[in-house]
Amino acid sequence: MSVEDLRSLPYRPGVGVMLLNAEAKVFVGQRIDMMREAWQMPQGGIDAGEEPRTAALRELKEETGTDKVRYLAETQGWLAYDLPPELVPKVWGGRYRGQRQKWFAMRFTGEDHDIDIQTARPEFGRWKWMDARALPCFIVPFKRALYEAVVAEFRDLLEAGG
Repeated sequence: MSVEDLRSLPYRPGVGVMLLNAEAKVFVGQRIDMMREAWQMPQGGIDAGEEPRTAALRELKEETGTDKVRYLAETQGWLAYDLPPELVPKVWGGRYRGQRQKWFAMRFTGEDHDIDIQTARPEFGRWKWMDARALPCFIVPFKRALYEAVVAEFRDLLEAGG
């Protein structure tokens, strides 16, 4: 696929959730479909006719097994990332060049035992709470700039109780 062909592909509409606990640490899961260690926040596609915030809550429940959250904020606009060219044919049937996402910050109101990543279709093999400023170092390189933008936009929430 040529560079021009890649640029002509649309972005897949998606959402992401920065789930914060009471100490302002962020939920991250280690993907089970990656050969190397790769951690990420819950994220996924928006279904046809679905509102972004509804999609974010659905994705969160599908990936973490919990919906014990309180809405805090959302990104001003949409953030995008491009897949590496070699992944485009393998991901989403080769129909998208990457994702364009709306991100939501949510406060986790449950207890750690309320999180269950062994969902109907698990995406994570392990999970933990992480300092948000460390997130870009643990994400796959092609999503690093997007994660830096999410952390920057939600920086005021990254203090305990924020």
